[in-house]
Amino acid sequence: MPNLKNHVILITGANRGQGKAIAQHLATLGAMVGVGARNYDEAKAVAKEIGEDQAFPVKLDVTKELEWKLAVDMITKRFHRIDVLVNNAGHLIRKPFTDTSLDDYQQLIHVNQIGVFMGMQAVIPQMEKQQKGSIINNVSISAFAPISKSSAYAATKASVVAMSKAAAIELGSKGIRVNMVHPGGIETEMATQGNDVPTFYDSVPLGRIGQPIEIARAIAFLASDESSYCTGTEIVVDGGMTLGTADE
Repeated sequence: MPNLKNHVILITGANRGQGKAIAQHLATLGAMVGVGARNYDEAKAVAKEIGEDQAFPVKLDVTKELEWKLAVDMITKRFHRIDVLVNNAGHLIRKPFTDTSLDDYQQLIHVNQIGVFMGMQAVIPQMEKQQKGSIINNVSISAFAPISKSSAYAATKASVVAMSKAAAIELGSKGIRVNMVHPGGIETEMATQGNDVPTFYDSVPLGRIGQPIEIARAIAFLASDESSYCTGTEIVVDGGMTLGTADE
């Protein structure tokens, strides 16, 4: 099991879904977790649930450059380090290509693409000083295997893959690793829209939808020194969905 004792970790979109599960799991492994969220009350509630000795709330709208600066400044002043950034916050709009407006596309770009870019830039100076750091971008299988009615969403996710790989090349000599996790269908409100789990997941090779903790475990590996020789790595956590269905 990965050891994250004394690691200071900032997670975006940690007030619900995959982000909350990641924050909870990393805290159990010894990390001090910054629960980043646009809604500060929700961030405080999750941090309190985890425990104030292992978590603290961070007001962070990932589309706001100033909030990134304030968040990283607060963490580095308090802990004098930031070991891991988990770019988890994301936005999904599903519409047919011809019905997707420019505003829709720009919303997705600001959260899924520019938000990741600004987060990486915000933490790199401190990680350079430490000569060590791990940036983990929670992306999506949509980056390479998009589904219908998700062209704009898929485009933003694919851009993060290219950016992550290019950054990994540049930052490796500075001791900073950049890796990616690609979730498939995970049982969260974003995926199910508050409805029952689609029966489609019965046909994926593992025969079920994924759970948020299964993403959190992959994130924990990439956050820890157990992945010390991994950079530019992509871990697919999709139950085999992108392999094809298990229908006979």
